[in-house]
Amino acid sequence: MKTTKTYTPKQEEIKRDWYIVDAKGKVLGRLAAKVAVYLQGKHKPDYTPYIDMGDEVIVINVDKIVTTGKKLEQKKYKRYSGYPGGLKEIPLKTMKKQHPERIVELAIKRMLPKNKLASKMIKRLRVYRGDQHPHQAQQPIPLEI
Repeated sequence: MKTTKTYTPKQEEIKRDWYIVDAKGKVLGRLAAKVAVYLQGKHKPDYTPYIDMGDEVIVINVDKIVTTGKKLEQKKYKRYSGYPGGLKEIPLKTMKKQHPERIVELAIKRMLPKNKLASKMIKRLRVYRGDQHPHQAQQPIPLEI
């Protein structure tokens, strides 16, 4: 009786593509979910959960991203310094004016798995406020969301 072995891709066999996403007019959560899939490599047929197989993703025009409902007034980003009274709350409206890149980065980061691979995956994400980016030489493939 012959047994078949499971194929596991080796690190040098993994081919990383570059994708570019235009966030203009896109809904934040839907965009973040799609980008998280590409950072993890779940779109590839030989996806393995314990191997970092994701691609490089560039997100442009994040200052023109859209949120649904009353999130612009009600959603708050919280940070805690560890000291008494050290809780900082920043509304989405303020964050969108000052740091629109952080909104997209946090949304995508929170959709990645909570393990050691997530830090490697998030390093392959590049977020830019306008439509200019310094990665033209990589010839990124447009990704439609």
